Amino acid sequence: MMRHIGILGGSFNPVHLGHLLMGSAAAEAAGLDKVLFVPCSVSPFKVGMAGLATGEDRLEMVRLSVAGNPLFEVSSLDLERGGVSYAVETVKALRERYPADRFSFIIGMDSLRELSHWHKVGEMLALCDVVTVERPGVDAPLDGASLDFPEEVRRRLLGGIIRGRHCEVSSSEIRRRIAQGRSIRYLVCPAVETYIQAHGLYLAEGEEER
Repeated sequence: MMRHIGILGGSFNPVHLGHLLMGSAAAEAAGLDKVLFVPCSVSPFKVGMAGLATGEDRLEMVRLSVAGNPLFEVSSLDLERGGVSYAVETVKALRERYPADRFSFIIGMDSLRELSHWHKVGEMLALCDVVTVERPGVDAPLDGASLDFPEEVRRRLLGGIIRGRHCEVSSSEIRRRIAQGRSIRYLVCPAVETYIQAHGLYLAEGEEER
């Protein structure tokens, strides 16, 4: 039986409650059977950044975050491949692994605005749908004409926009608070907070990352 699987990729440095709310909103609105969290090896948007956790630590924090939710699952696919992680390659690899399933790539409104600049985005859009999670009160309305795609693709992308819960938190904010000795309680799962403390992660403030 064909499943509809959502792919939520990212650095997850660290994974936070906003990521989980995004996955949950996408699953509910798009009727997803599974949301697959895929930590990247190296983000094409964050090459050369310092002060970040290792792939092993990021993978474990995602595992701790999704534990107990049968809708959520974590994949080490990109970390095993290594190198710069491009969404198109992730989708291609998952389609090869699960040829009978349908896939949707889950992104935020900020990513939708930049989607036309993604690596081989045309090939990616031929392989999967895109579900964009809008944060009410945070994201400005999107003018479809501003999307640098043919009209048919623009309609398809605009039709994939759904509303999520407002959770104004970013990984960079969490890392900054840790470096400043401030609490991150209620920004990440308790198990992730404990893991970060136990492993001494993010004690030196890094650069900007969502």
